[in-house]
Amino acid sequence: MRPTDATRADNSARWSVAGLFLEGFAVRDYERVAATLDPHVRFRALFPRGPSEWQGPQAVADALQSWFGSAEEFEVVDATIGDVAGRLHMSWRVRVRPAPTGIGDGWHLIEQHAYADVAGSIEALDVLCSGFRAEPMNEKGM
Repeated sequence: MRPTDATRADNSARWSVAGLFLEGFAVRDYERVAATLDPHVRFRALFPRGPSEWQGPQAVADALQSWFGSAEEFEVVDATIGDVAGRLHMSWRVRVRPAPTGIGDGWHLIEQHAYADVAGSIEALDVLCSGFRAEPMNEKGM
């Protein structure tokens, strides 16, 4: 089955919202991230320690800021946007130093996969998180 013009337009609109979300995230502008979220957004996350849930744009922005905002160095290594049978998929991999959880001063990698319901803004966001993983040092200690 070939996509219709309406389907392509709907995907473009949803992907635009995802792009704005990721652009705000990449520069740690949590107000920009919150602006992509519906006023009643539901955010669920599954971490290595277990599940958590937040409601509302400010709570989502605060959660993201608590994970990434205090890092002195922050680098988005990879980010993608896609679609899974009508559900928006976003993923990102980030390097941070130091990790916000007091697990070490070296570089840490974290990868998150998100599935979102979007109708003009992000109404629901479900995230699976790898946790902060220490990046192995190379022979030069870097």
